[in-house]
Amino acid sequence: MHELKPLSHDAVDAALAKAERYRFLNEPSEAESICLDVLRIDATNQSALITLLLALTDQFSETPAAHQRAKDVLAELENEYDRAYYAGLIAERRGKAQFARGGPASSVGTYDWIIEAMHHFEKAEGLRPHGNDDALLRWNACARFLDRHPTLRPSTEEHRVFEMLE
Repeated sequence: MHELKPLSHDAVDAALAKAERYRFLNEPSEAESICLDVLRIDATNQSALITLLLALTDQFSETPAAHQRAKDVLAELENEYDRAYYAGLIAERRGKAQFARGGPASSVGTYDWIIEAMHHFEKAEGLRPHGNDDALLRWNACARFLDRHPTLRPSTEEHRVFEMLE
């Protein structure tokens, strides 16, 4: 095992910008590594935690353990709005990753994940800062996803009952 070299505090902002670029280049494991380096010297850095969470959600298709790791990071977020909003993103991306896998069982549970995401986004909507409609944009994207895939259905009777109560 190699001993990791610590990042300097002065390099945090540049490192986080680089992590974001790696995400945009579809290299989430590189972004994840940078965020972990930042968190080694600043364990509560909210920007690093959010970028790490997003990098993990980018890996849902390839790395099943990334889902639990993203949920663990979510618990570290300090802001109630952020926790609601990013819980929605985790659920939405989990559902869409499951759907994208294809095959006969790929849609099982997808509907449930998307509905869960919509509930989180509704909660975030009530907590959002003035001028921040991100939760509404994500809720609408989920609604359109379900409209484009009308064959998706709840995976259990419990969800059907829950949906009827809404």
